[in-house]
Amino acid sequence: MKQIIKQSFDEERALYNLTDAEVINCRFAGLADGESVLKEACNITVDGCKFSLRYPMWHVNQFSLVNSSMDDKTRAPLWYAANGRIENCDVTGIKCLRECSHITVAKCNIVSPEFGWRCRQLKIEDSDIDAIYFLFESNQVEIDRLKMTGKYSFQYTTDVHIKNSELDTKDAFWHSKNVTVENSVVKGEYLGWFSENLTLINCRIIGTQPFCYCKKLKLINCTMEGTDLAFEYSDAEADIKGHILSVKNPKSGSITADSIGEIIREKAVMDCSAQIHIRGKNITDYQETAI
Repeated sequence: MKQIIKQSFDEERALYNLTDAEVINCRFAGLADGESVLKEACNITVDGCKFSLRYPMWHVNQFSLVNSSMDDKTRAPLWYAANGRIENCDVTGIKCLRECSHITVAKCNIVSPEFGWRCRQLKIEDSDIDAIYFLFESNQVEIDRLKMTGKYSFQYTTDVHIKNSELDTKDAFWHSKNVTVENSVVKGEYLGWFSENLTLINCRIIGTQPFCYCKKLKLINCTMEGTDLAFEYSDAEADIKGHILSVKNPKSGSITADSIGEIIREKAVMDCSAQIHIRGKNITDYQETAI
């Protein structure tokens, strides 16, 4: 393979359509401020490089990006890319990954609002990601050991599997479909609204008003903290270890917990007939204190 080592590039499309090559310890920055330095590249390895130009890797196929950095000047650094691996990289370019497929992200630190929009067959492992809108409308996603911070994450996603992760985010999983979260901490307000086939297993769930307007929601061996007004108008099968602050107007299914602060059945706009069970207690003891 051709090797390009320890060079600097700043012109427009500096290495356009580069094929069968290794780019090692190069710098993409300079006064020319050229865009799209590696656009349409194929079968390349980029190792130990520094990027500080816009749109550096668009329409790239069969690539490896390792031990490299993309600073905040690399706006939209990877779009329409396919069949690639991004490993041990620092990325702070806004809008990283859009309309990409078959991409693995491993051991990376990423700060990128609007990260991972409309991607498919994406794998993320052992990484830290800060993104306001995370994985909007993406599908077929596998996540393991992710520490994620942001807002409005996983909205309109489908076919997602998350495990061993920490998610600190509000409005997560809205309108999502076929999502499973295992052995993870999920913290944030208004979790899972309007979702379908959302399943959480062995998870710690933290935050106000979770799981409203859900279809086919499943919670298996989970704990809940600060979760008031939960399950409103939802179809839920929930087995909660410990306490729920309050449950309000669940539509259908069954909710079981060790204790519930309040069971609220009032002013429902639809028929709400879900069964609520308290381990070791008669449910009428709780109905008497319901608002």
